[in-house]
Amino acid sequence: MMRAKHLLWMGFIPSITMSSTPLNIIYIITDQQSATALSCAGNSDVKTPNIDRLAARGIRFENAYCSQPLSGPSRAAMFTGQIPGSVGLSKNNTPVSEDLKSQSLGILMNNAGYNCAYAGKWHVHTADIPDIEFGFDSIYPHNDTGLAEKCVTFLNQKHKKPFFLVASFDNPHNICEYARNQNLPFALIDEPQNLSECPGLPQNFAVQPYDADILDYTKLHNFNVHPTINYTSDDWRRYRYIYYRLVETVDAEIGKIVDAIDANNYWDNTVIIFSSDHGDGNGAHQWNQKTALYEEVVNVPLIACYPDKTNGEVMPQLINNGIDFMATVLDIAGLKSPENNKGVSFLNLMKNPDDSTQHQDFVVTETLFYDGVTRGWMVRTKDYKYILYDRGKHREQLYDMNTDRGEMINLAIENRYKSLLNQHREILKKWLSDNGISPLRPGLEHVPFN
Repeated sequence: MMRAKHLLWMGFIPSITMSSTPLNIIYIITDQQSATALSCAGNSDVKTPNIDRLAARGIRFENAYCSQPLSGPSRAAMFTGQIPGSVGLSKNNTPVSEDLKSQSLGILMNNAGYNCAYAGKWHVHTADIPDIEFGFDSIYPHNDTGLAEKCVTFLNQKHKKPFFLVASFDNPHNICEYARNQNLPFALIDEPQNLSECPGLPQNFAVQPYDADILDYTKLHNFNVHPTINYTSDDWRRYRYIYYRLVETVDAEIGKIVDAIDANNYWDNTVIIFSSDHGDGNGAHQWNQKTALYEEVVNVPLIACYPDKTNGEVMPQLINNGIDFMATVLDIAGLKSPENNKGVSFLNLMKNPDDSTQHQDFVVTETLFYDGVTRGWMVRTKDYKYILYDRGKHREQLYDMNTDRGEMINLAIENRYKSLLNQHREILKKWLSDNGISPLRPGLEHVPFN
């Protein structure tokens, strides 16, 4: 009885599965960082010692995927638990409806007694998060300069309640401005003095002959997004150099927060999660920016540190870092997800990483291109990745993720893979139906006939 009374902070009612003391939660998120843009992922072109510190204390999930490779929709999925295409949030700058807002993550956590604080980029839909409106105290605006210091100040305070802190950085998103030859808003990066300082081209630099032609059309018709259309090989190498320096810039900022976690010994009573809203093409298939369903764009970093679980493991489970994030945070707080939440908690994976039975059979990522019309979906199963765009030549892709993670051999064009192709078609067809995602006009089927 005394224990229950002790935990009734601002209406906080723990579930029967919670530990005796509610855990704090720290969420560190970057923007436009691919899963492979980490030195702990074996990338020798970039050094991320501070993110690596998190990986050494927790689990790195190598098969985490964003809900949609665009900032607004991806972040909306994280904080509403909804599939963007099901609730009209597939575009940037789209306001969240009042009914979804009332069941959003910050509101639910705040109502449960958590001190919710948000620093940095919001983008659902405004750049800065409105104070209190989504359950969070806005403690710093969309600006990487000074963001980490503000989070450190928050962490150094004495907290009478459990807290949920979000530290949301913009970089390495400044690669967009670099490609346009604009000033970088949140970084000072010098051009390489010699080309020999720059990384080489990725092994999948060439566009494979049976890639979807809608991607070429997209590059040709949106120069603002794809100013790289006339890039030479040397230009791409410089791009990759700058991209990795931007990753290192944000890693240094994250290091200030990790230092504060160390200094306050938050490892013992805090769950720390690191991820990104989507990746960047970074020259793979000669693609920059997002929206395409290439692995570099949709496969995102996800590291989770649970108290007393110092293991540094790498896990293969499939995770959707959007909708699954909200389900996980609520699970950590001992709260049930709203009935309409689509995510699957990965809390048990954090607590019991050796339990190999915990897995999802597939995850889906959707996309809507900047034209506001062209749509696409990715189905990632244990061994394969199926991509479908809703128009154009070679709009179906099927790749073996064990032998062809670079997506250079499209198996969808060969009859001997027809059965496998149909299996993935059926998964997507059911997913679209279950989530109320309809064709643009009646009678037009998204998924090709078997």
